[in-house]
Amino acid sequence: MKVVDAFASPLVCALHCWQSINDIAASVNHMEVNFGQFESDERFALEPNLVYLDVAIVKEGCSCALRWDIVMDPSKPQSYFIHPAAYDPAALAGAKLQVMANSPLAVVAAVQKAQQQHVAATLANALVPPAVNSKSPKICLKGRNLNKSAPKNNTTNASSNSPLTELAHREYQAGDYANAEQHCNAIWRADQNNVSVLLLLSSIHFQLKNLDKSMQFSSMAIKANPNCAEAYSNLGNVYKERNQLAEALENYRIAVRLKPDFIDGYINLAAALVAGGDLEQAVSAYLSALQYNPDLYCVRSDLGNLLKAMGRLEEAKVCYLKAIETQPQFAVAWSNLGCVFNAQGEIWLAIHHFEKAVQLDPNFLDAYINLGNVLKEARIFDRAVAAYLRALNLAGNHAVVHGNLACVYYEQGLIDLAIDMYRKAIELQPNFPDAYCNLANALKEKGLVEEAEKAYNTALALCPTHADSQNNLANIKREQGKIEEATRLYLKALEIYPEFAAAHSNLASILQQQGKLQDAINHYKEAIRIAPTFADAYSNMGNTLKEMGDIGGALQCYTRAIQINPGFADAHSNLASIHKFRAAELAEVYQERCLPCLCVFILLALFSAAAKGNLSLTVVNFFKDSGNIPEAIQSYSTALKLKPDFPDAFCNLAHCLQIICDWTDYDNRMRKLVAIVEEQLEKKRLPSVHPHHSMLYPLTHAARMAIAAKHAQLCLEKVQIFHRAPYSFPDRASVRKGHRLKIGYVSSDFGNHPTSHLMQSIPGMHNRESVEVYCYALSVNDGTNFRQKLMNESEHFVDLSLIPSNDKAADRIHDDGIHILINMNGYTKGARNEIFAMRPAPIQVMWLGYPGTSGAPFMDYIITDSVTSPLELAHAYSEKLAYMPHTFFIGDHAQMLKHLTERVILKEKNDTTPLDKDTVTVVNSVNLEPLLSKADVKPFVRETEVAHGPDRDMIKTEVVLPVIEVPTTEPLKQMIGSGMIAGNVEGVPVQNGLTTLNQTHVKAATGEEVPHTILVTSRQQYGLPEDAIVFCNFNQLYKIDPSTLTMWCEILKLVPNSVLWLLRFPFHGEANVIRFCAERGIDARRVVFSNVAAKEEHVRRGQLADVCLDTPLCNGHTTGMDILWTGTPMITMPLETLASRVASSQLVALGVPELVAKDREDYIRIAARLGTDREYLSQIRAKVWKARTTSTLFDVRQYCADMEQLLHRMWRRYAEGLPPDHILSDRDVARESGDLKNL
Repeated sequence: MKVVDAFASPLVCALHCWQSINDIAASVNHMEVNFGQFESDERFALEPNLVYLDVAIVKEGCSCALRWDIVMDPSKPQSYFIHPAAYDPAALAGAKLQVMANSPLAVVAAVQKAQQQHVAATLANALVPPAVNSKSPKICLKGRNLNKSAPKNNTTNASSNSPLTELAHREYQAGDYANAEQHCNAIWRADQNNVSVLLLLSSIHFQLKNLDKSMQFSSMAIKANPNCAEAYSNLGNVYKERNQLAEALENYRIAVRLKPDFIDGYINLAAALVAGGDLEQAVSAYLSALQYNPDLYCVRSDLGNLLKAMGRLEEAKVCYLKAIETQPQFAVAWSNLGCVFNAQGEIWLAIHHFEKAVQLDPNFLDAYINLGNVLKEARIFDRAVAAYLRALNLAGNHAVVHGNLACVYYEQGLIDLAIDMYRKAIELQPNFPDAYCNLANALKEKGLVEEAEKAYNTALALCPTHADSQNNLANIKREQGKIEEATRLYLKALEIYPEFAAAHSNLASILQQQGKLQDAINHYKEAIRIAPTFADAYSNMGNTLKEMGDIGGALQCYTRAIQINPGFADAHSNLASIHKFRAAELAEVYQERCLPCLCVFILLALFSAAAKGNLSLTVVNFFKDSGNIPEAIQSYSTALKLKPDFPDAFCNLAHCLQIICDWTDYDNRMRKLVAIVEEQLEKKRLPSVHPHHSMLYPLTHAARMAIAAKHAQLCLEKVQIFHRAPYSFPDRASVRKGHRLKIGYVSSDFGNHPTSHLMQSIPGMHNRESVEVYCYALSVNDGTNFRQKLMNESEHFVDLSLIPSNDKAADRIHDDGIHILINMNGYTKGARNEIFAMRPAPIQVMWLGYPGTSGAPFMDYIITDSVTSPLELAHAYSEKLAYMPHTFFIGDHAQMLKHLTERVILKEKNDTTPLDKDTVTVVNSVNLEPLLSKADVKPFVRETEVAHGPDRDMIKTEVVLPVIEVPTTEPLKQMIGSGMIAGNVEGVPVQNGLTTLNQTHVKAATGEEVPHTILVTSRQQYGLPEDAIVFCNFNQLYKIDPSTLTMWCEILKLVPNSVLWLLRFPFHGEANVIRFCAERGIDARRVVFSNVAAKEEHVRRGQLADVCLDTPLCNGHTTGMDILWTGTPMITMPLETLASRVASSQLVALGVPELVAKDREDYIRIAARLGTDREYLSQIRAKVWKARTTSTLFDVRQYCADMEQLLHRMWRRYAEGLPPDHILSDRDVARESGDLKNL
C-alpha cells in the first residue's frame, strides 16, 4: 500500500490549530498582539476564498525579524497557515507579534463563531495530492489582488493654502518627506493654528513612523478646529497603527459624524472594523463611501474583496462587475473577478478574466501568477509555464513563482527542471521550508532518497512544526524499514496538526502493515471525515477491508474512490483486484465453492451496476458470462490509460490475461514484466509481481527469491513494532529425555480447501508415541466435514482466528512449547507469516501448501524431495532442503475417495469397442457386489510391472477389470440425457454421476462424503466422443502458456482420433483456447470444455480420460494426485521451479518414471505413442491403476512415519547445536553412494 507525500506551497508553512490570533501571539514568547498598518507595496498571490493576516514579528530596537502571512479559511475555523519571509529564530527573543491592518484581521473573530464546523482541509493539507500514487504538488498561492488601500491620511481641509503649503503638498505626494516637513515647519512656526499644515505634518510623521509626533499634530489640528474631520481620521490611523482599535474606531466615527460625506473617513473606518472583526459594519462603511461617490471603482473592488473573504461570492462578483463597468480598464477588478470564478469552479471563466487582466496591464504580476495557478489546476501545463515565465520576466527574483513553476514541471514529469526551480526558489529565499519540502519530494522521485531526507530535515530545522515534512520524512523512514521512527513522525505530524488527513491515512497504512487492522480503519475514517473527497483514504481503506475479509466494504471504498476521482489509476487497479479475486473464488477447483461465490458475485454485480446506473445490463451480463475477469481486465486497462507507467496495474493485467489464456503480444508483455520486476528489485521496491505468481513468468531464480524475500521483509517490519525480546526455547535435549517432539501445523486452509483434501488424515495418523501434534487454524470454522475431521483427529486443535493479534498468536504457540512449526501457507491467501517472523519455535519449516521458497530468514527448512528440488537447484531456495524418501506430496484419496479404489466397465454385448477400452462408461461404489452378483461379468486381465515392497523392486502383476455386458445401455443413456438422478442396471439401482446443483450446494456447506450408492460415469455426460482418445488437463487455465498449448496441438495432429478435454477454469478462457488451437489447425470440435465440478465428481470423471497432459509451466499438484488416483497416466516435463517439478516427483514415487519427459520432443513422443498404441496405453493404464495401492504415493500412514523421521533428524541437528543444513533421505544417500540395495 502506498502512502501520501504532502506537497507544501512555496509560501505556506503549516502551524495548525490555533484557536484565535491571540493564541498565535501566545505561541511567540506569549507577547501581546499589536495592530499596525499594512505596507501598501506588499502583494501576495493567495487563495481567493481565504482570509489573510499580514503579520510581522518584531523586536524592540531592531528591524523585522520575521514577516509572516497568516491564512485562514472561514469555513475551516481551526486552521492558520503562516509563511516566514525572513526566518531568524535567534532574533525572536523578546519579540512581539504585529498584525497589519489591510488584510481583514477581524475575520478571526467571525470564524470563532462557527466552532461547530470541522476542518475539512487546510491550505497546507489541500496541497497534498489526494491520490495514493500521485506526487502532484497542489501548491499554489492564488492572488487576491487587493487595491492599494492603506489608511488614508488627510493632508488638507477646506481652508486656503499658501504657495509654500502647496509646494509641501506636492513634495509629500512625491514622497519627499524631508523637504515637505522642512517647508511645513517654516509655515507652522509662522502660523501655529494653520490646520492644513498641521494635517500635513501629521501625515508626514505617520509616513515616517513617528507616531507620537503624528498624534501630536493631529491633536493640535483638533484643538485649532474641533470640527476638523480629517484630523480625527488621522488620529484614528495612529491608534490603528498601534493596534488600539477601540480608540481608532472612536476617532473614525467622530470623523464621519462631523463630515457625513467624508469618503476617506469611511474607508479608514471600514478597514478598522475589519480589523476589529465587525465585518457587517465594515461592509456598511464601504457602502456609505460609495453612496457619496458610486464611481469609486477602487473602493468597490475593496468591498468585493471583503465580501469574497466573507464567502459572499455572488455579492463580491457584483462589486467587481460594477468596478469594471465604471472603469473597464481596471485590471485589478478583472483579476479579482477571475479569483471569484475560480473559487466557484468556473475554471474557464477564471482563465478568461485573468487573461483580460494581463491584457489590460501587461506588467500585472499578480494576474500572471493567478493565471498560471488556474492553468496548472486545469492541467493546461504549457500555458501555465508561459504565464509563470512571464511573471518571472516581471519579477525574476520572485521565489513563489519559481516554486509554482517547479510544481508544473513536476506535474509534467520534468523532474530535473522541477528540482532546478525549487533550488532557485530556495536560493532566492533560503529560509523557505515549503520549498525544501517540495524539493525533497522531487529528489525522492528521482531516487535520490538520501538528498531528499536531508531536504526534509532542513525544512524541519527551519520550521519544526512543518507537518508536511514530518509526514513525508515518515514515508521515507517507512520505506527504509524504520517502522518505529516512521510511526513517531506520523504521530508528530498529527500532534502538530490533528486535522491532517494525509497523515491519518499514512499512519493507517503503517498500522495495517503491523496487522492492527481495526486501528487502521479508524484512522482511514478520520482521514475521510476531515477530507470527504480524499480518494486515497477510500482506496487504502478498501485494501484494509479486503484484508479483513470484508469484500463488500472494500468494493464500496474502491467504487467511491473512483466516483471522486475517475482518473484514479490505483483505485481502478484495486477494484480490478476485487473482480479478479471474485473470479478466482468463483472458479475454485471444486464446485462446492461456486454457489456461495455466485451469490456474492451477484451482489457485487448489483452494486457495481447501481453505481453505474446500468443494473439490468450488468445482471444479464453476469448470467451470460458467470464471472468477472473481464471487469478486472477493463479496470486494469483503464488504470493504465490514466497512468501508463503503473507497474502494479500492468503486472496484475498480465496475470488476468494469463488466467484467461489471452496471449496477445505475449512475448513483449513478458519482457516488459520482467523488466519491471528487475527495476523494482534494483531500487529495493516491493515488486508488483506476487511471489505466488512469479512461477508463471520467465524470471530468474534470483528474481523469484528476491520477490519472496521482499514480502518476508515486510513481515519482519510488521513485527518490529512489538519490540519483543527473542523467545527462549526448551532444553535442546528435552526430546531425548522421553518427551515427544511437538510439531505444529499452521494453515488457513483447515476446511474445504485442496490442502486439507491432501493432508486431512495426517494429524490423526501420526505416531502419538513419537510426536505430539498441534494444528493451528488461521481461518474460522467453515462448518464442513473437512474441518471437523481435522478437529476430531488432531491431538490439539487451536483456532488462531480467535487471536487476531500476531504477537499474541505467536505467544500461544511458544507457550505450547512447539519444537517444529510448519508453515503450510507461504504467500497464499490467509497467510500470517508475521507469526513465523517472530520465531515462536526453534525450528520453522515450509511444507506442502506453497510451491516455492519463502525467501524468509525466519524459515529454516523446506520439506521437499530430490526430484522436486535436486541439490543442484538448492540456490533457488532460501531454506535448507529436507528430503522425504519418495515424494513430499501426499494425497488422502484412499480415505476420502475409497469408492474409486475399484471400478466396473459397462458396455453393450453387441458393442465392437475393444474390451480393454475402459474409459467410456464406468461404475464405482464402495460396494459393487449387488451389481456384480446379478450382471454378466467378463473379467479383463492385463499384465504389467509395478514397484513393490520396501526395496521398490519391479514385479509382474495382473490387473483385473470387471466388464459388465448388458443387452442395451439405452436406459442409461436416457437417464443421462434427461438429467434423471437415478436408473438401474440389470435391476440394480444406480445413480447418475453428474452432480446436480442441489448436491453441489450441500457439498459446499458440509464437505465431501464417500458416496454409498452405485455411481455411473459416462463420456455422454460430458460430451466426449466414445471412440476417441481423450487427452485431458483439469488445471486452472492460467497454468497453460503458448508453448504448452502449441505442444498439445502438435500431439492432437499426431493422434488424429483424439480430443483435448479441459475445464472452464475460468470460462472466459474457453474462446481464447479454441481460437489459439484453430490458428494451429485444430478443429474447434476437438477441444471439449466442461464446467468445474465438486471434488468427488471432479476426481471420478477423470476415469473417462485416456491420458492426462500436464502443464510444464506449473504442474497439476492436487489435480495431478486426483487424476492419478483414477488410474489415468499423466505426462509431465520438469523445468527448474518447484511448481514445475511436482508432477515428476509424483510419477517417480508412483513407479512410472517413463511418463516424465526429458524435453519437449520427448513429451510429444510419449503422448503420441500412448494415443496411437492401444496395447502400450493399456499396459501403462494398468500399471498406474495397480501402483495407486502398492506405491507410497497415497499411503498416508507411511508418509507420516517418513515425515516423523525427517522431523526428528531436524531436531537432532538443533539439539547438537548445529545450524540447519540440507537433510537427505536414506534413499537419497544410497543413490548418491551407488548403494542400489537401499534405494
